[in-house]
Amino acid sequence: MFGLFSGSITQADLIQFLVRLLIIFLILPLHEYAHAWTAYKLGDDTANYQGRMTLNPIAHLDLAGAVCLMLFGFGWAKPVPIDPSRFSRKHSIRFGVAITALAGPVSNLIAALVGMNLMQIYQLTDVYQQANTGEMTPAYVVWLMLDYFIDINIGLAVFNLIPIPPLDGSKVLGYFTSAKVDEWFRRNYQVVRIVFLVILITGVLSIPLGFLSNLIYMLFSLITSWIPLIFG
Repeated sequence: MFGLFSGSITQADLIQFLVRLLIIFLILPLHEYAHAWTAYKLGDDTANYQGRMTLNPIAHLDLAGAVCLMLFGFGWAKPVPIDPSRFSRKHSIRFGVAITALAGPVSNLIAALVGMNLMQIYQLTDVYQQANTGEMTPAYVVWLMLDYFIDINIGLAVFNLIPIPPLDGSKVLGYFTSAKVDEWFRRNYQVVRIVFLVILITGVLSIPLGFLSNLIYMLFSLITSWIPLIFG
């Protein structure tokens, strides 16, 4: 990936770059659509009215978040607008906000698990067995797409569950905390955001987030290990 910026671009670098770009454009809309759809089901049509309840990647693209996702495996999309006051009164507003926020990461984890099932099946095929050389053959690129699809979905889910505004995790945490905590974050939002961006840029978060992402990857691999055992 970094070969693209060092001037020593190989065919493998270019293919990996294009594959990651394609996967990101598939994943970001899924995450934001899940937010919009959940809010809609709870009675808030704000996102739908503003054209955000769509799988069109352009509607959800945040350039900085996409670049971070491309380079570091962790990033974000343009937040979906919601109006909690429009939620139905079957549940509390805090519950509605938390569930809407949680929908994005959950959609990514479900997609990653589906991708892991597809990878397990694909690795049993003769096409993959003949192409399992690491060279950029079409058959290997298919495997690479599945691997990136799983990796980036997990990375997006894990990153967005960090309980710091404006990430989804802060809204999920808000269901369990008090209004005083909400007020503190509102008053100190800019400071918290700057500190968080500094931490993100320095790469301090890469180790714990990478560890957790790898743990989930291995868990999904274990969950789907029955596929090669039965059909292998």
